[in-house]
Amino acid sequence: MPDRPARRWGVWVGAAAFAVGVLWVLFSPRTEPAATTPTVPAPAVATPEPPSSPLPAPVSATAPTLAAQVPALLLPVQGVLASDLRDTFADGRDNNQRGHEAIDIHAPRGTPVLAVDDGPIAKLFLSKPGGITIYQFDAKGQLAYYYAHLDAYAAGLKEGQHIRRGSVIGYVGASGNANPDAPHLHFAIFQLGPEKQWWKGTPLNPFEPLGGKTP
Repeated sequence: MPDRPARRWGVWVGAAAFAVGVLWVLFSPRTEPAATTPTVPAPAVATPEPPSSPLPAPVSATAPTLAAQVPALLLPVQGVLASDLRDTFADGRDNNQRGHEAIDIHAPRGTPVLAVDDGPIAKLFLSKPGGITIYQFDAKGQLAYYYAHLDAYAAGLKEGQHIRRGSVIGYVGASGNANPDAPHLHFAIFQLGPEKQWWKGTPLNPFEPLGGKTP
């Protein structure tokens, strides 16, 4: 068994070491953590908006329809008066399977057919229902005038030819599916689409533009 002085010495040495450790902790210089500067996000750069497309102009409720804008036309059959016209635009055809969408102007076979307006000849066409036909555009390319059941074209008439109002372009007949005993001109107007297709458009009643008056 060790003697007591040695044991006391060991206790004092341990206590002294502990005290030194405590003093070191209390009085040693502390290294503060480096201050960090908070990161401020860069201001967002606004991307300029593309200029907005202008809004379409409002359509007035009282704006005239295209039908009302059809110009006053020349009667297409020589010698016929406006008072002779009959509005057959809404009449049915083929047992009411389709609409007429035109007016018939009766006259003797061979009566000259006149251009109702200035404009080019878009198409000379031979069809089963219409027979010998002419499609003429107006000068603005908005309307097509259709002349059907002709007996013949005027001499020298050709596609692309610019025709003056009142020029003879053909002759009344009964070609196509017309009654041979009732020669007449089948005349129609239609509004052209953006494609300007001579065979296609929105039908417009030609009765009033030709001077017709409802009784």
